[in-house]
Amino acid sequence: MRCMRIVVLAGITAAASTAALALPAQAGIPTRDGRTAAECEYPADVLDLTDWKLTLPTGEDEDPTDITQPDLATFAAKPWFQADEDCGAVQFRAPVDGVTTGGSSYPRAELREMTDDGEDEASWSTTEGTHTLVVKEAFTALPNDKPHLVGAQIHGGDDDVTVFRLEGSKLYITDGDDTHHHLVTDDYELGTEFEAKFVARNGKIDAYYNGERETTISSDDDSNYFKAGAYTQANCENSDPCDGDNYGEVHISGIKVTHS
Repeated sequence: MRCMRIVVLAGITAAASTAALALPAQAGIPTRDGRTAAECEYPADVLDLTDWKLTLPTGEDEDPTDITQPDLATFAAKPWFQADEDCGAVQFRAPVDGVTTGGSSYPRAELREMTDDGEDEASWSTTEGTHTLVVKEAFTALPNDKPHLVGAQIHGGDDDVTVFRLEGSKLYITDGDDTHHHLVTDDYELGTEFEAKFVARNGKIDAYYNGERETTISSDDDSNYFKAGAYTQANCENSDPCDGDNYGEVHISGIKVTHS
């Protein structure tokens, strides 16, 4: 059952900061360094967001807010994108009434992989090289009526290729439009942190959960990129109430991308 929380919505804010955060390394995922845990101000003090772009569930219809580098380094947008109080993770929240992209009917507070210190959009092939995403995350809230939420994915040029998708207590790894391709667990509890991992190479994508390979799917695409955050799979047509207190939420404590 989803726990409703009352929040005070703050405007999107950005300010200059040159400090970074010191956190213990988790499962080989790097964290920022240079500050104590109580001093973080921005999500970029918790996670290395150098090669990422952020899309928020705010802005104009079918034209959501995008934040790119260098602005992303000193940016927060409560409650959609903010560091936890203990600076251990970053909160991503997408309400059912949020602004959506033109290609989707669902809102997102989500990172999109970039290159060259965030200047260019990443695009890589599943048949050339090895491409890996490791995310340490926890699903922390689901929308009412349709409690579906995506926390990490590989996206192709036109559509998602494979994602970690929670439906109530059932966590799935998808294969294209097959949303129930592989059941990871049927008793996931909100707030439980886990490691999601994708490894793409030789026309295949291996998906791992807490270090164990769960499934392998075939993929032959040269326009791929990684995404992570809260991509709520519900909107005002299938979830009530239609307001900011009805949302999907993910907390990410570590994220790492490698290409070789």
